[in-house]
Amino acid sequence: MHVAFRDIIDMIFSVIKTAELVDVLDILVLSYVVYVAIKLVRETRAGQLIKGIIILLVVYILAEVVHMKAISYLLSETLNIGLIALIILFQPELRRTLEKAGYTKFGLRFAGSAGTDSDTWSRTIDVICDACVELSATSTGALIVIERQTRLGEQIDNGTVLDAIPSKELLGNIFYNKTPLHDGAVIVRDGKILAAACFLPKPQKEELINKRLGSRHRAAIGMSENSDAVVIVVSEETGAISVAENGVLKSGFTRENLHHLLEDRLISSNEDTAIVRVAKKIPFIKLRGKKRKEKDDEHSAETTETTETTKSESDQP
Repeated sequence: MHVAFRDIIDMIFSVIKTAELVDVLDILVLSYVVYVAIKLVRETRAGQLIKGIIILLVVYILAEVVHMKAISYLLSETLNIGLIALIILFQPELRRTLEKAGYTKFGLRFAGSAGTDSDTWSRTIDVICDACVELSATSTGALIVIERQTRLGEQIDNGTVLDAIPSKELLGNIFYNKTPLHDGAVIVRDGKILAAACFLPKPQKEELINKRLGSRHRAAIGMSENSDAVVIVVSEETGAISVAENGVLKSGFTRENLHHLLEDRLISSNEDTAIVRVAKKIPFIKLRGKKRKEKDDEHSAETTETTETTKSESDQP
């Protein structure tokens, strides 16, 4: 036992001595991948599937030990295609993970979205806030999805395309419960009402959501889980204004709070992207200005030299 323990220690030290910087980086990256995988399993239904896979492995080992050839053969064939089966079973979870990777600042900057000017968004935000306050006062249910970087083409396709300039009268008419378009969500893209009567995806863990929340609030949570959109809900029962972001629903918004949040999410983010685009051009602007200044200095020096030469020639008899 003591010899085995000493061999293990010697092996660890030998690995440490021969390790290079690339090996350390490799271990760190692998550790992060394992961490993400464990987090993915814990936060989704994949945990139950992992338990089932572990049970299959235990049964396979026992079958091999007691020489149960038929069961061993079937389980070995099943495990041989296990990777493909895992991809198929975990397809929704893997898709959401890859989509979240695109929501990061790096992914959004890499996308290079041009965005909409601040004046357009300011007018749209004022309209949305005024409309939500009026709908709240009359307890008229509403669901407004404001698209950001993630395109919502799937949801737009199942709705009715409007492509209209927003106004509180238009939103009030859409969500009036006697109109054909009131059942569903309005999607706002680039400061315009692009579509209405759009159906949104269900949330990932619908069974864990408070049962008091209605279908609009559940749809808002589901949409915010599948995109980086800001989803506004007006309750038909209480008239309360709520906002869903990144799978989290917050309630009790006033006009001021809602206006501040939308300005921060829509205008500030666009300005940050614009600053990055302008910053990329600044070195070229400075270079051009520097070259022009150098040319002006050269021209000034040549003019001075010519003047002095002319002066000296005129002074000669």
